[in-house]
Amino acid sequence: MDPDQLAKAFVEHYYSTFDANRAGLVSLYQDESMLTFEGQKTQGSQNIVAKLTSLPFQQCQHGITTVDCQPSGPAGGMLVFVSGNLQLAGEQHALKFSQGLVALLGESRALFVSYCADLP
Repeated sequence: MDPDQLAKAFVEHYYSTFDANRAGLVSLYQDESMLTFEGQKTQGSQNIVAKLTSLPFQQCQHGITTVDCQPSGPAGGMLVFVSGNLQLAGEQHALKFSQGLVALLGESRALFVSYCADLP
């Protein structure tokens, strides 16, 4: 699978899991993984998922507009930039979002090394 197809498949999996069951994202992170969200850094799979599940909205739907990727590093790493719309339950207008991540691909799964989110 070429890097663009792999990145799109991974992004699709990530956001469908985020929208349906954020706690299910724990297997996509490592102890070394870092989430930077609105200036706050959170490290480790359990801490990251705790942060994501504590966000002030329970239901949402991501609409992906762009997925750009570039291979990074010798170990099958990938730099991915995602942008799109985030529709929150009960809200009329969607929010714009963008996220950048570094993923390590291996052992039939992809793991986030770092992740940065920006919600205006």
